[in-house]
Order: sequence, then C-alpha cells, then structure tokens
Amino acid sequence: MSAQKMKACALRMTKSRWGPTFVKRLSLGIVPCIFMACAGAPNLPGPVPAQATFVKQSIPSPPDSAAMYHFMLGYQAELARDNDRALREYQTALKADPSSREVKARMAGIYLGLGNLSQAVQMAEEVGEGSGQEVQLLVQMAGILVGAGKPDHALRLLDKAIEQTPNRGEAYFPKGIILLNQKRAAEAEQTVKQGLTYAPDSPIGLYYLGRISLEVGNDEQAVTSFDRAMAVSPSFEPAYLAQASLHESRQEKEKAIAILQKYLHQVNPRNKDIRQHLIKLYMTTKDYAGALAELEGILEDDPTDLDAQLRVALIYGEKKEFTKAIDRLTAILKVRPSELKVRDYLGYLYEETKDVSKAVETYQFNLQQDPDFIDSHIHLGVLQYRQKKFPDAIRHLSDAVRLTPRQPEPRIVLGLAYLQSDQFEKASLVFEEGVRHNPKSADMHFNLGTVYDKLNRFDDVVRAMEAAISLDPHHADALNYLGYSYAERGIKIDLALSLTRRAVALKPENGYYVDSLGWAFYKSGLLAEALTEIKRAVLLVGDDPVIYEHLGEIYIKQLNLSDAREAWLHSLELDPSNEKLFQRFREQGMGDPSKEDRIQQAKRRVADQKSPAQALP
Repeated sequence: MSAQKMKACALRMTKSRWGPTFVKRLSLGIVPCIFMACAGAPNLPGPVPAQATFVKQSIPSPPDSAAMYHFMLGYQAELARDNDRALREYQTALKADPSSREVKARMAGIYLGLGNLSQAVQMAEEVGEGSGQEVQLLVQMAGILVGAGKPDHALRLLDKAIEQTPNRGEAYFPKGIILLNQKRAAEAEQTVKQGLTYAPDSPIGLYYLGRISLEVGNDEQAVTSFDRAMAVSPSFEPAYLAQASLHESRQEKEKAIAILQKYLHQVNPRNKDIRQHLIKLYMTTKDYAGALAELEGILEDDPTDLDAQLRVALIYGEKKEFTKAIDRLTAILKVRPSELKVRDYLGYLYEETKDVSKAVETYQFNLQQDPDFIDSHIHLGVLQYRQKKFPDAIRHLSDAVRLTPRQPEPRIVLGLAYLQSDQFEKASLVFEEGVRHNPKSADMHFNLGTVYDKLNRFDDVVRAMEAAISLDPHHADALNYLGYSYAERGIKIDLALSLTRRAVALKPENGYYVDSLGWAFYKSGLLAEALTEIKRAVLLVGDDPVIYEHLGEIYIKQLNLSDAREAWLHSLELDPSNEKLFQRFREQGMGDPSKEDRIQQAKRRVADQKSPAQALP
C-alpha cells in the first residue's frame, strides 16, 4: 500500500474509529504473557497463551490523524518484525500525540522483547499513570513490568485495575500468580478465589487456583480446579498438562496418560506438546508400543521431524531391536549426514550388535567431520580400552580430557589405560589432576589410590582410600581395597575386618570382597571363619589363582597338607607365572610343582596364547 493510500485509510479510520477486527489483532499481541511470573511455581506447565490472559479491548484511536498514520506504519513494521522501524514510527506518533497510552503500550512490549528493560518499565509505568485506563491495558502493562523484573510495580497496576472495576475477575488472577511467585501463597489463594467469585467460569482463574493449591499442599483442590478448567474450556491445554503432571507426581501415571489421551482424542489430535508429554509417560511406563504409535503419528504429519525419527530409533534401542534402530538412524543420516550425535548413537548400536569394526568406523567418521567432537572421542576411547588397544585409547581419551577437563568419566578411563599400560606415573598425574578438578569424586580418589599402590606409596594409598570412603561411605570398592591392603600387610587387622565386612554387606555376592573378608579372618587367626569365607568366594568367583592361593594358606595353618597342595597346584595352573608360590610350595616340602604334568601343560597353554599382538605395551 502506498503512503498516500495509507494516509487516506488512516483519515477514514480516524473519523469512524478503529474497526473491531483490527482492534482484536492489535490487542492480542501487545505484550508477552504475564505467566513468565510463574517461574517459582510448582513443576507444571508454564505459560498459557496470551489470548487466554488478556481480554480483547476497544482501544480509542489517537485524535490526531498524523499520530494514527504513524501508528499504523509502526504496527505494519511490527508485523514485518522490523522493530527498529516500528519504534521510529511509534516515536513519531508520540510527537504528534504525547499522551497516547496505546502507542506507549506497544513500545513497552517491543522494548521488553529487545531486552531494553529500563525503557520497557518507563513506558509501562507512563501508561499506568493517571486514571481512566481500561482494565485490560493495566493488566497488560503489569505483564510488561513482571517481565522486566518489577513485580511490585505490577501489583500496583493490578490493584489499580481492581479498584476501578472490583467486580471483574481478570486483574485478580495475574495478581494471584505474582503473589504466589513471591511466596505469599495464602494471599495468592485468597486473591484468585475472590476473582473467581466474579468470573467463576474463567479457565485461567481455575488453572491458577490449581497451581496455588499445589503450592500449599492441597492436591485434591488442585485436581478439582484443573478438572473444572477443562470442563468450562475443553480446549484449554495448560489445564490438561497440569493435571497430567500432578497425577504423574503422585505416581498415577495411568491417570496422567488418560488425561493426555482425552485431549488428543477430543480437542486436537495433532498437538505436538501434548504428544511429546504423552510419549515421555509411555516411555517411563515402558509402554513402547504406545510411544511408537504417537511418534509414527507425528511422523505422518511431518516426515522430516528429526527428533521424532531419533526417538523411534531410541525406543527400538531400548527394546533391543538393534537392527530396526540402526535402519532408522541410517535413514536419518542419509538426509542429514552432518548430525554427529545421531551417528555417535549409531556407533553405540553397532557396539551392542558386536559389530566393533563398524562402530569404530562410525566414530572415526564423526571425528573426521569434527576433530573436537567429544562424544565420539570418549566412546571410541572406551571401546579401544575394552579391546586393550591402550595407545589408541589413550590418544582419544586425552583429546576428550583436553576438551572437557572437568568431566570425570573420560579422565578415569584415561588413567586406567595408563595403569593397564604400566605407565603408573602418568596414571597418577591424570588422577591427581582429576582430584583437583573433582575433589568430591569418590571414584577419582579411589582410582588414584590404586595407582599409588602400584608406585609403592602405601601412606598415599591409605589417604586416597580414606578420602573416597569419607565422600561415599558406601563405596564398596574403596572399603574392600583398604581392608584387604591392611590384611595383606598384617596391620590394623580389626580395622581390616571392619572394612571388609562393610564391603561384603554392601555386595554380598561379590566373591572378591568375600575373599578379602576371609583373608582378614585368616590374618586375625580365625581359621574356621576364614575357611568358610574363602570357600564361599571360590563358589562365587570360580577359578581365581589368588583365592586358591589363600585357600592353600588356610589349609597349611590347619595342617591339612593334602588339600593345601591341591589348592596351590590349582592356583599355579591358573597362573604359572607365580614364582613366589612355586618357592612357597617347595618350602612346605610338597615337592617341585614345575615337574607336575598339569603345571607344564599350563605353561605351554599360556605360551601358545600369548602373541606380540596381545602383549601389553
């Protein structure tokens, strides 16, 4: 429309006052919803659509035709999202009509959206000055003031609106939610209830009453309020979400599902927010069929929805239907090859199907696209650690630690990779740095202690394990490690018994912990108890050379040389490199175990199995 035609149109509208359709469009978008004040309210859906909050109004036109003309140009600029031009036009309109509250109201909304809070507050307060404003305009400016962090100023405008028209409900409801946000729940409830006496069928008022009821612990009133809100306004989405969240918090997940299904069946089957909430509930109840049905519905409406496609793949992954999950992810990557997180999850699925080569290839492809993509560094490093490819694991995990030095998980595996490579000094440096970044990580202290043990720094072992136990009194590994360390050295035996007992109490089926307890009994001279525990450890663990060596020592103490000899021979079959046990065997007058045919076969088996590719660096 040309400027000349625009001006002519403005002149006609000045004479006839603004048309109702145009007024509706203006009033509905004037400011952000006041529900931004609900940040401190219960964990329920937040903002309600603005049209549910602010009632449409008939705004009188500026008396000056030039003001009207520039007002319209400003509004057109707003529609085009050209806020700078809109503000210039509104400022020109204000020069023609400095008292125009309508222009100032629109400027307040723009300033708030731009983050210029001081200007937003100034304009909103100027609109609220004097008397004669429509209630809706005062409510809208209260919303601006709340958004700008001035809730007390907003309350003054709402009180003014209530004073002007005490028998209208719309100003009571936002006042109630501001009071709730200020932890004045009793006043908030009283205010909203007062508003409902004038507007008993207001879904907003009923919804707010429900939220306030939750805050004061009156769940039944909340349920009733949300039910009434849905009854008076069957399409009022926030009440459905609030009711479903309330049932979910009470572990009534089937009721929550029923509420959301009702909305989809009776109101809007394509509401994405409701569907997403329903999918989450289906997942928590492991109703994968229900979740898949909703996701397929979303994809039917929008086949390009990457999030829905990915969720389908995740569900197939949860169901262990890895082939289907892989097919979905592969299809996504054909369209969106740059989605590194999707490909990273694909690598994990290849790991689950034992297709290690494809998993490695997938992670490596990601790193070719982005050498700093941390997830693939971590996953590839952990995979290579499991494959005992420690140099490769160290390279990728070092990159992960460089990129996220405070994240404990990759640092722990990096330290373990150095440990498995017999690079104990480097391992200690990794864990010491980890403790500096994560001083409250019991696992970091524990792993540092195990490295100190390799470096023969026993006092440091004790300090590290004690730190782990102090941070986590239920850290069974640290309890067991420290208890066994004392028992092995024959010191603080009572403490060794206490620590290993605590470890076994936490994990009674862990045979290695049971062995530690048995060894502590042995060191304390309680041979019967020691034998009972070590035999139980054998049953739990099976063939372990250390446990059988302990079993032989107990039999020696009991002068049961026959059973001791058999236990030690079995230990040497499992670990024919234990030269100390060979020597101990001879010292006890049991002969030369190296001449035993079973030991010779064990040595040949170990030699055949060991190859340069398998040897540790």
